[in-house]
Amino acid sequence: MSTQETSTTQTISPESGGSQSGASQKISLSTKDLSHEDRKMLHGIFWHSFNVFAMYCGGARAGASGFMWSIWPAIERFYPTKEGRCDALKRHSTWYNITSNVGTFCMGLVAAMEKENSEKPDFDTHSIDSVKASLMGPMSGIGDAIFWGVLRVIAASVGMALCADNGTVLGPIAFLLIYNVPSWICRWVLTVLGYRVGSSFITKLYEGGLMGILTKLAGTLGLLMIGAMTASFVKFNMILSIPLPQGDPVMIQTYLDTIFKGLVPILYTLGCLKLLRKNVSVNWLIIGTMIIGLGLGLLGIV
Repeated sequence: MSTQETSTTQTISPESGGSQSGASQKISLSTKDLSHEDRKMLHGIFWHSFNVFAMYCGGARAGASGFMWSIWPAIERFYPTKEGRCDALKRHSTWYNITSNVGTFCMGLVAAMEKENSEKPDFDTHSIDSVKASLMGPMSGIGDAIFWGVLRVIAASVGMALCADNGTVLGPIAFLLIYNVPSWICRWVLTVLGYRVGSSFITKLYEGGLMGILTKLAGTLGLLMIGAMTASFVKFNMILSIPLPQGDPVMIQTYLDTIFKGLVPILYTLGCLKLLRKNVSVNWLIIGTMIIGLGLGLLGIV
């Protein structure tokens, strides 16, 4: 499929301050005004992004290896030295999971931030991790809803209807086209949009001295996401109770929830994080969690 772009534009927030306050800036989705190196890099990111989850690294890193491979064209371009490339790859070896159909926006944005980092010695590299982490929840929610919840169902319905009517081979072909054509277009458009928005946005943040604020906000949003995921997916319900001579027994879980709802899950998650930082294998943590769960269950505690 050709990645030939359109000349559509998108209006973003007005520029604050200055004589041009209230004027809107338009971000073009065309790559005609970009340099040959920029276009080559964006095409590389686009094609590499199809393998983002082909190198899945388990629950600890998820698609980290695929993300590093996807943005390798940017790292290779902006960091000519081996040391610079290694630092960039280490920076992106952390957990990554965004719906692949829309994840190219994050890749384009990160490419723009890596460019700024290579040009500005005082660039805060923590902002790259923070922005990337803050995009995972919102973008995955949008991507899953559109591509997995709606488009895939529509494509499958059309394909199965064609197969059921006359058994034609057009059924699977229709499914592949209905699902993949919008997906490919979305991948390319978001790659360009992420890079353009990133370049313009980061420059304005530096000029206004707001980069530190963005880093803190993105970091806070990332922490909120981790806290919400911990509360949602790490379950601990103690059934142990203290019998009383008269009246109902005292349920320990009720008092734990009164002190701090979700206290045990968050403490256990933080404990696993500490062990991970001490290079304890994820496999050992999984085995240990299973043993602890079975043991507490057999003892009648949970």
